[in-house]
This record gives sequence, structure tokens and C-alpha cells, in this order.
Amino acid sequence: MTPVELLNAFARTRASLDGAEVTFWWCGDVHAWAPGEPYRRLFGFEGVNVARLLPDEETGGWQLLTREAAFYLDPVSREILETWQDKPVIHVWNDPANQKLRPFPVPMTELGDQVCFSLEIPLAYPSPLPVAEFPLNSADDTYRALELFQFFAPATVTATDAPSVPATMSWTRMSPWLPWMEQGPRPGGLTFHCRGRKLASYAEVPERTRAYIAARQPEFARAPEKWTEPNETSWTYFRKLGHSG
Repeated sequence: MTPVELLNAFARTRASLDGAEVTFWWCGDVHAWAPGEPYRRLFGFEGVNVARLLPDEETGGWQLLTREAAFYLDPVSREILETWQDKPVIHVWNDPANQKLRPFPVPMTELGDQVCFSLEIPLAYPSPLPVAEFPLNSADDTYRALELFQFFAPATVTATDAPSVPATMSWTRMSPWLPWMEQGPRPGGLTFHCRGRKLASYAEVPERTRAYIAARQPEFARAPEKWTEPNETSWTYFRKLGHSG
């Protein structure tokens, strides 16, 4: 397959080539690690990403336009948390969370009647929360994380003309402590371990989660209409809320 053909196979797995809105839903858990301490499951985690594809004339690829909302849950009851250790929980409200998908050899593994697209994304950039300004919320002036995605699609995705195919996914993320946890310079961090699937429509998102979004930020039920930047993250959103260190 050419890089363009491979990219289009991935794009119809991740979204839909005809520009239709596509919702992924996922769930999982967040685990804490720290030197000399046992691993602990701190939170459940559930989220949605609503996306649309637009052609990117500049690169010959695609603009993936998305909004993403995700919520920290009690690890046992799975209820959405509002506080943790007497601190207010700040959930994920990333608007936008956009990507440019350029033609490149997307890693793909054949698994019988399925294929798996694997994306390994190491991140390292100046932290939006410098330690000098946010000593309780940040341990490093460089933000470092590792995002590991796997998208599973029918093997026919490489030959079909359909704009979209059914898909499931897994996601693992290694990151620092979240800013609202107020862990300061404490060594350690978090590992997110989740799995999910492409839904037939946003209406398939669990009712509890749809209601929570509708009551707080209803725009997250739709994908953006046009490209904007920069992307929002939990770190930039924390700063935007006006929190101080």
C-alpha cells in the first residue's frame, strides 16, 4: 500500500472520509505509581471523542477535528467524582483536540480477520505550568508523557471504498500527576489504561455521561466545524481556570 492508501485506511478506522461526525467512547482505570510504593488504582475513567475529517489541501492528508471530554470516577462505585481528598476534581474538557494526519507509513499489523494500527506518541515540551509559578501542581518545567494507541478494524479496511468501518481501540497513557491533585515535586505519576469503540452515533454514549455533558458543556456532543489551534490539554485548561500555585 502507498502511504496515502494506508493513511486513508487508518482515517476511515479513526473517523469517516465523508466528513460525518464519529464518536468514540472509552472506559478504563487510572493507576498511580511512585518509587518504593505499591501500584494503586486511583480512579475509573470514562470519556468520549467526537470527530470529523476534512481534507488537508496543504499535506494531501486530513484534518481530524475533535472535542474530547473525559471524567474521573470512583474506582469502586464508578460514579463521577467531584472531589478527591478534599480537592475539587477537574475533568477533561479538551476543545479542541485536533490533529493533522499526513501521508506516512502508519504502523499496521495483520491479525487474521483484523488489522491493528499502532500509534506511539512520546511528548516533551515546555510545561504550561512552570514549577516556579505552580509549585503544588507541577514537578517539572518540561511536560513529558507517552500516549500509546491501538485501533482495530476489519482486515477489509485496506480494500473497501466505504468511508467508515467499525473499530475498537485501546489506549495507554503515562503522565505526571494531574495538576489538581497537588502532588508538587513528589516522584511518580499516573498510568491510564482504557479500551473503547466507535459508536453508531453519539446517542449510544451511556446516558449518565451524555447527561453530564449536556448539563455542563453541551458543545462537546458535536465535533468542531473548522480547524483551530492550539489544542487544549488538562494542563492548559487548569491554567485557563485561573488556578494559581
